[in-house]
Amino acid sequence: MDPRLNTYIVEDNVTIRENLVGTLEELTWISAVGFAETETEAVRWLTENSDQWELAIVDLFLKQGSGLGVLQACVSRRPDQKVVVLSNYATPDIRKRCAQFGVDAVFDKSNEIDALIDFCIGQSSALRQPSSSS
Repeated sequence: MDPRLNTYIVEDNVTIRENLVGTLEELTWISAVGFAETETEAVRWLTENSDQWELAIVDLFLKQGSGLGVLQACVSRRPDQKVVVLSNYATPDIRKRCAQFGVDAVFDKSNEIDALIDFCIGQSSALRQPSSSS
């Protein structure tokens, strides 16, 4: 089984997105399967390709729409699919709002990239563990 975590990135800043993908692909076991710059594009892809992703990394402020709309569209995802927020605005209020959408974690772009890396490593390891049977 491929140890890479199929990851979809919702980020409208090209530089941030490219740096994020490069860093995560180098330091963790993720494989970027696509990206979106708008809410509409992200919701469409995540919905139409629900069997092709295991992790979605979502920014809240997009070229069109909001990451909150993306989070809302992911509420009915499979239990093994994880959604995290990576934002410059990871305030207590935003974290609370994200929790209401069932987000698995919220990371601040400015000082929690290491925590995101740790999350990705842990998630990839957890998904790739063989199921224990009784």
